[in-house]
Amino acid sequence: MEQKAVFLNNVAEFIQKLSAVDQAKVVANVTMMRERDFVSVRIKQLDGPIYELIVRQYRFVFFRKEETIYFVGAFRKKSAKTPLREIQNARTIFKNI
Repeated sequence: MEQKAVFLNNVAEFIQKLSAVDQAKVVANVTMMRERDFVSVRIKQLDGPIYELIVRQYRFVFFRKEETIYFVGAFRKKSAKTPLREIQNARTIFKNI
């Protein structure tokens, strides 16, 4: 059974601004995750239940709760470290869901 994917508005808007090629890559990665294929996608654990999906130079902060994957942050990677505000924001949303 597929998992559900929920995108916060800021993440959906970020994806819409990407090129068609990059949008397709994001969709393909999310589809694999929804089908529970977490081996074929690049994922990095950030903090406890908070992870990031890596698609080219873009990062999508997410967590899983029950049968749903929540994408709560998105940004273009410019430095070696994930911005702390992205992790803190994801942690706050995780606690409130």
